[in-house]
Amino acid sequence: MFDKLKMEVSLGLLRNLDLYFARQMFRLDNNNEHIMLPAALASHAISDGDVCLDLAAVAGTQLKDLKLSTEYRLEIPSLDELREALRSSRVVGSPGDTAPLILDKHDHLYLGRYWWFEKQVADALLARALPLQPGEVDDELLAQGLQRMFSNDHGETDWQRVAAAVAVLRRFSVISGGPGTGKTYTVTTILALLLEQSQDSKLRIALAAPTGKAAARLSESIRNTKPGIACSDTIKELIPEEASTIHRLLGIRPGQEQPRFNKEHPLHVDLLVVDEASMIDLPLMARLLAALPEHAKLILLGDKDQLASVEAGSIFADICGEDSEAHYTHEFHVQLQRVSGEHIDNQEPRNAFAESIALLHKSYRFSGEEGIGQLAAAVNRGDSQSVLQLFGQGLEDISLFSPREEHIASELKNRVLQAYAECFKAGGHLEALRRFNAFRILCAVRKGPAGVEQVNRTIEQLLRNRGLIRGDTQHYKGRLVMVTRNDYSVGLFNGDVGILWPDPDADNRLAAWFALPDDSMKRVLPGRLPPHETAYAMTVHKSQGSEFERVLVMLPFEEVGVVSRELLYTGITRAKHKVELWGSEAILCKAVEHRMTRVSGLSGLLHGARQR
Repeated sequence: MFDKLKMEVSLGLLRNLDLYFARQMFRLDNNNEHIMLPAALASHAISDGDVCLDLAAVAGTQLKDLKLSTEYRLEIPSLDELREALRSSRVVGSPGDTAPLILDKHDHLYLGRYWWFEKQVADALLARALPLQPGEVDDELLAQGLQRMFSNDHGETDWQRVAAAVAVLRRFSVISGGPGTGKTYTVTTILALLLEQSQDSKLRIALAAPTGKAAARLSESIRNTKPGIACSDTIKELIPEEASTIHRLLGIRPGQEQPRFNKEHPLHVDLLVVDEASMIDLPLMARLLAALPEHAKLILLGDKDQLASVEAGSIFADICGEDSEAHYTHEFHVQLQRVSGEHIDNQEPRNAFAESIALLHKSYRFSGEEGIGQLAAAVNRGDSQSVLQLFGQGLEDISLFSPREEHIASELKNRVLQAYAECFKAGGHLEALRRFNAFRILCAVRKGPAGVEQVNRTIEQLLRNRGLIRGDTQHYKGRLVMVTRNDYSVGLFNGDVGILWPDPDADNRLAAWFALPDDSMKRVLPGRLPPHETAYAMTVHKSQGSEFERVLVMLPFEEVGVVSRELLYTGITRAKHKVELWGSEAILCKAVEHRMTRVSGLSGLLHGARQR
C-alpha cells in the first residue's frame, strides 16, 4: 500500500504530508496496511477545505485526476470494507475519544483534533445562543434607540433595524448580508445601542477581522459611520474605531501551541465584533471562542454566500444554515416586533439557535436596475441562463469578453496601461496606493495563462516595455506587493497589500508602505519585507475584504473544480461600479452551476439535524 500511495503523491493526488500521516497510523496500528488509505484520505481532506472525510462519497471510487493521462488508478474499497477496517483499528476512536482518527455514526472520518475543534465550536456557540435573562435588556430604551437611529419611511421591513434588535437581545448574534446591505452601519448602531444600555458601566469592546486588510476596512467604515449615528456625543466617543486582526487580538505566535489569550486566560472584553467572518477557519474559530469570557457578547458579520476560508471549514455558512429568511420562535418574534416596530414574516425555527441569525436583504449599493447587483443575484441562484442574458443586455457596469489564450498579453495591454499608467505619476505613496486601488485584476486560479502568477508577470513586462518600471531589479517604484505569511516582528500579516515608493524623508530611498487600521501608514524597508508577491493581479480568495472601483475577473481556459458560483460571486461583488469578466460562456456557465460544498458536521450540530 505504501508504494501505491507514493505513486499518488508523485501524480499530485496526495501530499507528502498525507503519506507521512498514513505511515504513522500504519506503525501505531501494528503495521495494519488497511488503515493507510483512509488515513491518507482523511489528511488530504483538510487540504481541500473539508473538516472530515465523507466515506460514503469516496467508497468504491478511484483516486484520480481527470487532467492526467495515466492509466494508473487506485481503487478505494467499498463502504462496508472501510467501516470494517476503521472499526477494528486501534488508532480510530468514537466521538469523544482521544484518538488520532475519529469515526462518527454518519460515516465521517475526522482527524482527531479536527473533531474536537468542531465540537468545541458547536458547544460554545450553542451555549452562547441561549436567550438573555429577563431584565438584562431595557426593552423600552432599546425601542427608543431603534426608532431614533433607523428612520423607515419606505413601507417595507427594515432588516437593519431588525438585525440591530436581534444583536442587542442576544448574547450571540450573526449578521449576514451582501456588499452594500449596511452591515457596518448596522453594527455601529448596535455599539451605540449597547453603550446606551450599559449606562454608567464601562463596556469593554473589541473589534477584529481575520486579516489586516479587513481590519483596516472595518476601522475606516466605523470611523466614517459614527458621525451620522443619532446618539449623544458621549456615546459616540465611547464607540471604538480601531480593529485588530484576530491573531493579534488572541496573541497567537509562531511555534507556540497556546495563544496568549485562551480558556485559562480569557480576553478582557465584554463585547467582541468580528467582521469578514466567512474567512475564519475552524481551528481559528475554536481558539477565538475559547478565549472569549462566558459573559461577553459576540457579533459575527459576514456574507454567507462568499467563498469560505482558505483553510478547513465553511464556518460562517454553517452557522447561518441554508435558510434565506428569518426563523424565530413565536415569543422572540413578538418581542422583536414590539421593540423594532417592524413587521416580520416569520417561520418557526427547528431550534433556538436560529434566533441568533439576522439576514440583510436590501442592497443600498446596487439597485435592481444595475447590472452588478442583478449579476450577483443570478450567480447566487445558480441561474446560468439569466447570467448570459444579463451580459447580452448592454448594461454599462458589466461586460463579458472571451479572449483567446494566445492573445491574453495583447488584450491585457490596453486594460493595464489605461488603468495603471497614471498611478506612477502620483505625488506620493498615499495617492499612488489610492489610484492603484481603483482597479484590480482578480484571477480564479494561480497557475496557467489566466492564473495570477502568469498575469502578474505579463503586467510587469507590459509596464517595463512602456518604461514605467525598472527592469533590472525585483524592487522598484510602484510595485504593488501582497504579504503571504504573517510576520509578527514586522507587524505585517498574510493578505496585507502595500506599495513600494520613494521616501522623501530618507533621500527618496525606496520603502514599502502599508495602510494600517488606524489610518496611518506603516513604512518597511524592502529588505525587511516578509514573504510576499507582486499584486497587480490577485486571486479572488485574496481579494476578500477588499473593494475596488472596477474589477476584471479572469476565468481559466479549462474547467477547474475550484471555480464555483461562490468564487464568481465574491469576485463580482468586489467592484463598486464596473465588472469585466473574461472567460468563455461554457466555463462561465459551469462555474455558475457548480456549488462549492465542504464536508463538516457543524451545521447539523447547530441547527439540530445531527446529534452526537
